[in-house]
Amino acid sequence: MSARYRPITVERLVGELADRIADADPARWQRVAIDGAAGATDPAGLADALVDPLRVRGREVRRVSAWDFLRPASLRLERGRHDPDARYDDWLDASALRREVLDPLAPDGSGAVLPALWDRERDRAHRLPRTTLPGGAVLLLDGELLLGRGLGLDLTVHLWLSPPALRRRLPETEHWALPAYRRYDDEVRPAETADVVVRVDHPHHPAVREPA
Repeated sequence: MSARYRPITVERLVGELADRIADADPARWQRVAIDGAAGATDPAGLADALVDPLRVRGREVRRVSAWDFLRPASLRLERGRHDPDARYDDWLDASALRREVLDPLAPDGSGAVLPALWDRERDRAHRLPRTTLPGGAVLLLDGELLLGRGLGLDLTVHLWLSPPALRRRLPETEHWALPAYRRYDDEVRPAETADVVVRVDHPHHPAVREPA
């Protein structure tokens, strides 16, 4: 049976997600990932939109981007700038993201997170201090190709595009990455495995996957 999607406004989507996150155990950190293809969806925009509603609901929030946890260019681009398998396998430093951000927010963690590790534009370390989050704080992580990596996450939100919409929305200069997104869909099936799936073929008219 094919998945059923419920049309929703962007404002209502933000409100529903904020309610779901804020209703979790107030004594525990919440690690939330907003996942979607870069250049075709806007996971960072949705993560940013959740900050104020969560604060209104009494939750402290820390924003982190997976794009600040990429490997150095010498490793990330070893197979060239336009290798889709490298983008899938080699770009994100998942071990660093776990070590510096997600594991410290596990139930037995210290709460001290590193907000950014690597400046990909300058190709050098950020050298930022750690931030200690109080119990009940929410980490909002945006990025792409995040699921299926063993990251410690409490809620995953995937922004899904049909293949024709992905090709249409992705800039032509980024079409070389399409095989990476196809591989992600085939191997990880984020549109089935994420906690919340939002179809964004039409970005101003999203739809949320209904429970099976």
